[in-house]
Amino acid sequence: MNRIFLFVVLVFLVVTGKAQNVTLSGYVKDAANGETIIGANVYKQGTSNGVSTNAYGFYSISLPKGKNTIVFSYIGYQQITKELDLNEKTSLDVELTEDTKTTLNEVTISSEKENVNVKSMDMSMVKLDIKQISKIPALLGEVDIVKGIQLLPGVTSVGEGSGGFNVRGGNIDGNLILLDEAPVFNSSHLFGFFSVFNPDAVKDVKLYKGGIPAQYGGRISSLLDIRMKEGNNKKLEVNGGIGTIFSRFSIEAPIVKDKASFIIAGRRSYIDVLTKPIIKKKLPDLKDAKFYFYDLTGKINWRINKKNQVFLSGYLGQDVFGAGFRFDWGNSTATARWNHIFGEKLFLNTTAYYSNYKYFIGFKNENDQTSFDWASNIINYSAKPEFTYYLNQKNTMHFGGQTTWYTFKPGNAVVTSADGDKTKIGLDNKNGLESALYFDNEQKINDRFSMQYGIRFSLFNYIADTAYYFNDTTANTRKTLKEKRGFSQNKSVKQYNNFEPRFSMKYEVTDVSSVKASYNRTAQYLHLVSNTAASTPLDIWTPVTNNILPQIADQVATGYFRNFKENMYETSVEVYYKWMQNQLDYIDNANLLLNEEIEADLIQGKGRAYGLELFIKKNKGKLTGWISYTLSRTERKIPGLSKDEWYFSRYDRPHNMNITASYELSKRWSFGGNFVLTSGTPATFPNVKYEVQGYTVTDNTTEKRNSFRNTPYHRLDLSATLTPRKNDKRKWKSNWVFSVYNVYNRQNAFTIFFRPNENNPLQTEAIRYSIVGTIIPSVTYNFSF
Repeated sequence: MNRIFLFVVLVFLVVTGKAQNVTLSGYVKDAANGETIIGANVYKQGTSNGVSTNAYGFYSISLPKGKNTIVFSYIGYQQITKELDLNEKTSLDVELTEDTKTTLNEVTISSEKENVNVKSMDMSMVKLDIKQISKIPALLGEVDIVKGIQLLPGVTSVGEGSGGFNVRGGNIDGNLILLDEAPVFNSSHLFGFFSVFNPDAVKDVKLYKGGIPAQYGGRISSLLDIRMKEGNNKKLEVNGGIGTIFSRFSIEAPIVKDKASFIIAGRRSYIDVLTKPIIKKKLPDLKDAKFYFYDLTGKINWRINKKNQVFLSGYLGQDVFGAGFRFDWGNSTATARWNHIFGEKLFLNTTAYYSNYKYFIGFKNENDQTSFDWASNIINYSAKPEFTYYLNQKNTMHFGGQTTWYTFKPGNAVVTSADGDKTKIGLDNKNGLESALYFDNEQKINDRFSMQYGIRFSLFNYIADTAYYFNDTTANTRKTLKEKRGFSQNKSVKQYNNFEPRFSMKYEVTDVSSVKASYNRTAQYLHLVSNTAASTPLDIWTPVTNNILPQIADQVATGYFRNFKENMYETSVEVYYKWMQNQLDYIDNANLLLNEEIEADLIQGKGRAYGLELFIKKNKGKLTGWISYTLSRTERKIPGLSKDEWYFSRYDRPHNMNITASYELSKRWSFGGNFVLTSGTPATFPNVKYEVQGYTVTDNTTEKRNSFRNTPYHRLDLSATLTPRKNDKRKWKSNWVFSVYNVYNRQNAFTIFFRPNENNPLQTEAIRYSIVGTIIPSVTYNFSF
């Protein structure tokens, strides 16, 4: 702790200085709906003195006393220029009006300011807005944030039907996914085919693949920061859509005009309703089958005065799947935030949140009334004060802390006999307390060179009633129990702490090009326990324990960023290398289901990932979109596995190319398309076979994991959007989206397995299993008023 204090003091002494300046501060908003604008540009005309609004639309800029010409701008909005005579600190809120004069040839897919990718400190960060994501063809025509993320360089997934995504060689548990600051542990509906985020309620999406700011921690791979809309505080607004298998509806309106507003958005699938008559007739045994999902998102905000604003937001989502059994899973979150401005330079955001991910499995025999019910949860509560201090025009400081309490319920089951007797089985709950302090400073050295440097200190206490201690054994062998020790309530079993330095720098070579570099260390005190080919809702979350060490990752990256033709084209080249410690794997034949001594089957080792990412994006014109290509390698080295040699992780895809395009043919018709081509995922296949009593048994004698690879994955999706002729007398606006997923009927292999031929058991055949093996057309009707 003393080192952190000394570091903060030294930085403060370096960056402070005397200046005869005054401060201009306030909010930048959308004039149409009152929503604050994230990343709006505020600068003194003719100088390099400028700032961008933060995640809440707030800005603070130091200016010399006297007359100043201040420009407020954001792409897609009309620029505002104000002549101000500043002799003391001044508060000024500005509303920008959308630019309706944009011609067809000037259509843009970016709401960012000019050259933001070149001039900002952010590296390995991509921002997508909903307008941009909505143009990407998707499965069954539904706008999907996670599917849009997967088209970016450095991002992959195991395949269709798998939840989550992988970033730069990390597992899916390494992604910190935040919805209005609250973590979401499962980002998918319907086994990964749709994301849990309703696009009608989302305002801003940012993905950090590296260079993660010091205020964020707890995961080692990435940060997906999703901000919800605040709600229209000018007038009533309704949005919705009717799709092939589900519909959505949202309503937002002012509670008190220009002071308080709300938004409520909901979705519900109805494939169960559509197929019920068919199932009842053709499959009477499944007449009570259930398979649907729903989610509800809501938010209220109230601006008490110019210095105080509060937000309340929440999410509730559930998947229900049952056909002779019941299988449910879902997330629920609640967030309360308070924004306060001290003076004109210090901005405080205080967040408190609740998050709960749970799943349930149930089986019931209708004949003898026996049943089996199993439930699992991970619950966390957190408080987080975050300060931003706009010291002067060259330094912006961020500091604060966070405390999170975790409750892990890995499995509680109830078995009911035919006589009605109930037997409870399960695993003990585990708890964890994670705390952190952080500080960083964004410093502008001169007009071309800037740095951002900081540190995060994290502390984790593992708390449990019972801890297990095992004997040492040979690698890849189940450990034997040495001692089972009890602990008093809230007694710490094991404590871990880590210093996590963060650094990034930017040098502007020219006005349209820059070189950036970054380093960050991240620590993760949670693990996702899964030995399946793809993540499922049944995977178990566990904290670090006296036997399981925290994951640590160190990543370095550097890149060159260059724009062409007045920001029409954005290009970037990035290379990265990531070292990972304490990566979790499993002994052969591990038992992960309701295993009290599961830690005896877990082993840890190291990992590495490195790659090259290319990104070309066209922002303006009739044809917009991007091309991304990633050349990468992801490997693990675990004692006792694969002959103690490096082996490919299950989500290693050396080549990954995505092409996304949108073409505005006219004011009524627009078209979209995306093409995906990636290497197949690694797999372990048999290399020998034996004949046993007339049957063939396959085996792998190499002892090497993932030494083979599934076939390459490629897919083409197309869409067309029809917007009816505009009628200025009607408030109703709508469009039709026609889309085709998997246009040329590619049967991509999710996995390949081997089995005896049905006609000749002595002959072995390879079976390619595809999740989506056909063309899927769809129609969606969207409306707003």
